[in-house]
Amino acid sequence: MYPRDRIREGMRLYAVTDDAWLDGRTLAECVEQAIAGGATFVQLRDKRASTEELVATAEALVPLCRKAGVPFVVNDDVEAAIAADADGVHVGQDDMACASARAALGSGKIVGVSVQTLEEALEAEAAGADYLGVGAMFGTPTKPEAVDVGFDELRRICAAVGIPVVAIGGLNASTVPALGGCGVDGAAVVSAIFAAPDIEASTKRLRILVDEALG
Repeated sequence: MYPRDRIREGMRLYAVTDDAWLDGRTLAECVEQAIAGGATFVQLRDKRASTEELVATAEALVPLCRKAGVPFVVNDDVEAAIAADADGVHVGQDDMACASARAALGSGKIVGVSVQTLEEALEAEAAGADYLGVGAMFGTPTKPEAVDVGFDELRRICAAVGIPVVAIGGLNASTVPALGGCGVDGAAVVSAIFAAPDIEASTKRLRILVDEALG
């Protein structure tokens, strides 16, 4: 079980999986390369997969993350997170409510929540969220329905909550530097990691840029 008091340090470079760019590789191989490159958190995200499919995939990823000391959560599916003994779950505004996820997982597991406004952020914190994912910061093909969040709102959220905040949405080597001075604890990245031909090298580059931006 990942210590919940260490979640903030895990936010630095948060890798969100996408199997659209596997190109003959297994997701486990890709995740292993991302961790080797400096990813500090892994979220399994696959909106098309059934609970059974998510469990099977998660069971392959949990040992890799545990060995590296990297927290691992499942997107949306609390049942899959429990079955695979993941470190927790990440839910959105339209997914299982944060309070329900916390009730199902118990106090020892991680619950992350996607938010776009200060009001949503405060509600999630009050409901027991361990961290917040704020975005989309930039336009992204990964989640075209996401509403962009302005940097002023991101700053307000970071200043108002006491739990860690990770920014997400269109973050890559070109856009990560814009996070400097916003108060975020890290950057969540999808395609800039998993669409890269050399995942480890791309992740290393991103980690350097994130560390430079956030100090």
